[in-house]
Amino acid sequence: MQYSHIIWDWNGTLLDDVHWCVDVINRMLAKRKLKTFAEVRDYHEVFSFPVIDYYRKIGFDFEKEPFEDLAVEYVEDYYSGSFKLHENAEETLAAIHAKGVKQVILSASEINYLKAQLSCFDIEKYFAEILGITDIYAGSKSEIGLEFMKRNEVEKALLIGDTEHDFETAMKLGTDCVLISSGHQSRERLEALGVPVLENIAEILRFL
Repeated sequence: MQYSHIIWDWNGTLLDDVHWCVDVINRMLAKRKLKTFAEVRDYHEVFSFPVIDYYRKIGFDFEKEPFEDLAVEYVEDYYSGSFKLHENAEETLAAIHAKGVKQVILSASEINYLKAQLSCFDIEKYFAEILGITDIYAGSKSEIGLEFMKRNEVEKALLIGDTEHDFETAMKLGTDCVLISSGHQSRERLEALGVPVLENIAEILRFL
């Protein structure tokens, strides 16, 4: 194994929540008589970070409703759902853990919600640290990642994610990056970034 650390994104990468996210945002859009996403691929083409820009892009009017209120509504609906990991996620985490590589979750989710969601699965034992942000507004996670890199001896790290923001975070942290196309953005958007794009988590071990 060429890496001392594997840094995992959570939503869309390990957690299979894309269809549920589309359902939640569609309910919010329909409530306001805004255009909804007909298919997941339509969502793939516009979803982005920071989430405030994505909300503006899909039609929410912040003069009518503050972004903060919309974020609360989204989070309350989102966390009312039931969740599952992507197929082969746990097996992949276990295999990497068995090789003695330290694994970390770095997420733009609020840390307490993130830990509560993780507790639904028997995978916390595979992670050296769980890193999330301090609010519900899904901004950048790069600063948290940089702080982690500064206080740990990281010889060589690989960040695994599913969005352009994961790629941007990897560039700021100075890590390698692999993206998975079964998450929140389309394969075409990810391939344009010039890093390896895998179909699913099952390919990670072969890539390593």
